[in-house]
Amino acid sequence: MEDKKAPDDTEDTSKEAEIFNEDKKHENLEKELHENRDKYLRSLAELENTRKRMQKERQDMTKFAVDSVITDFIDPLDSLEKALGFKDQMSEETRNWAMGFEMILGQFKDVLTQHGVKPFDADGCQFDPHLHEAVEAVETTEHKEGTILEVFVKGYNSGDRTLRAARVKVAKAPKKESPEEEKNQESTNTKEKESKDG
Repeated sequence: MEDKKAPDDTEDTSKEAEIFNEDKKHENLEKELHENRDKYLRSLAELENTRKRMQKERQDMTKFAVDSVITDFIDPLDSLEKALGFKDQMSEETRNWAMGFEMILGQFKDVLTQHGVKPFDADGCQFDPHLHEAVEAVETTEHKEGTILEVFVKGYNSGDRTLRAARVKVAKAPKKESPEEEKNQESTNTKEKESKDG
């Protein structure tokens, strides 16, 4: 009888080993399945991110192209607006034509606004090199340094992007005279006073 038990034990052990191997295979397959699922999900996310990035790049390129064309129209529109500013000095017949051109100019401005393009006010603002181009600087003590005193050509923005910087006159602080220059100035003032008195 003992001989019969030994084969059963061996049979049980081999069944246990077989079950253990099957469990191990099952675990490995599940692990591989999870790894493949993770790779698949990462690939899907990467594909979606690439699609979104390409769509954004396409939109940016389109916006840049539209802004570029619009920028080319800004100078002629400003010139037309300046010419129409002399409407009061025109003959009656020319004024009628000018009124028609004012309506067309208004339509152009509406189109610019629809595309997010707007002129920005710079008069009295602080100079910002991203928004303004200083074409003249005037020494003054009446205004803080960097204050825009006059706008020669208005600037335009498209959203947060500057299409054309405003061309402006800017206040700058007067030069401080060195002690030697002050002495010379006092001497000159004294001489001028003496010549007037004498």
